[in-house]
Amino acid sequence: MSGAADAALLMERLGLEEAELCTILDADPIEILSGALDHRPELGILLAMTAEVEANVAAGVLPRWLRTSGPEGRPVDLLLARDFEGFETALETLTRRGFVIGG
Repeated sequence: MSGAADAALLMERLGLEEAELCTILDADPIEILSGALDHRPELGILLAMTAEVEANVAAGVLPRWLRTSGPEGRPVDLLLARDFEGFETALETLTRRGFVIGG
């Protein structure tokens, strides 16, 4: 897959907006559209981290989960802060507990 296709897949998988993707990858829109993301290892890592979870949850859960506050806070905020370790922990919690809303 190309860098642009990978970026589009991550956007779709997590329900990200374009500006959010740019912040998360620390890249500008031209870099993303042209696929010039070889220097951004975050993209491949995030795709790998989310692939297994996506395969084990119902369709549409990841985008909804991303914007719901959990034990680690809102996963989207972790990504926007480029706290990838925190995001990985949030994914592990999702895998372990499932998508729990409320208390």
